[in-house]
Amino acid sequence: MIFEDISKIASIPIEERVDYIGDKRKRAYDKDRFRSNMMLNPLNLKHLNSIDSSSADMITLNLEDAIAPSRKREALYNIALFLSHLEDSQSFIIIRTNPINEGGDREIAFLNDFAFDAIRIPKVVDSSDISKALSLLSDDKELHISLETAQAFQNLSQLRIDERLTTANLGILDLLTSLGLSQDIVKIGNPTIDYILSKFLVDAKSIGIRPISFMFQKYSDIDGFKEWCKREKMMGFETKACMGPAQVKVVHEIFASTYEELQRARDIKELFETNSAKGINGFMDSRYGFIDEPIYRDALLVLENKRGRYE
Repeated sequence: MIFEDISKIASIPIEERVDYIGDKRKRAYDKDRFRSNMMLNPLNLKHLNSIDSSSADMITLNLEDAIAPSRKREALYNIALFLSHLEDSQSFIIIRTNPINEGGDREIAFLNDFAFDAIRIPKVVDSSDISKALSLLSDDKELHISLETAQAFQNLSQLRIDERLTTANLGILDLLTSLGLSQDIVKIGNPTIDYILSKFLVDAKSIGIRPISFMFQKYSDIDGFKEWCKREKMMGFETKACMGPAQVKVVHEIFASTYEELQRARDIKELFETNSAKGINGFMDSRYGFIDEPIYRDALLVLENKRGRYE
């Protein structure tokens, strides 16, 4: 916990919370593991107080649509206060601002000097939004985007104008509204949803952006959430948005590499390298079938990502 007693924080008037800002700076996230991205509401002080002990790989502190306009300043000051007393965290910490021309620019300017890992801007339309955000953001932080508009969905491949743009989050409900489609079509096996997920995944991967799949809103439907995670892993996704610790746990279980997957990759790596040293780059194996350089490169990718519980 960041503070032993958050009741004292809650009693401080909103405008005075900036007077209690500390000087702590958490170290930058140094892991290469991004399975879960858990959204937190910064009006909930209990949730903010636990970001130093969360098991989520990524935590997004949300200033946008879950916060009423009358309370956005309160949420902003809460984030600043808790970050300034945060000494360490096992999570990659992101702040989701409001749209860049609807207060997001001022939020980035206010938060820039605090210790977190990325800013996420919503409702991106074109590269001008990216350019403006990058001009405000300090060089040591990443830029993430929420893909929620028809224009951004169509032109994702043109948005990476700087290597600091590393990640895109699929906001599927807003995207469907932008496309004039009903949210009722968000069902496993719906071909339109499969197309949206596939296009988003391939477009993002083709330009070196990490794609994060959408948030499943039915928090109590764990079985339904598991089915979406299994389908998205099958499609090639590696990261899923989460609403809380229960969903984080499911994501970590499903998106992990299994012992069998890791062992297969290790075996193929050893077999290929042994044969390659003899000048043989394509051969049959009794367990894994034909092995050549593309199969070897895939094994290396599995071992490099190593998201397993068994490594």
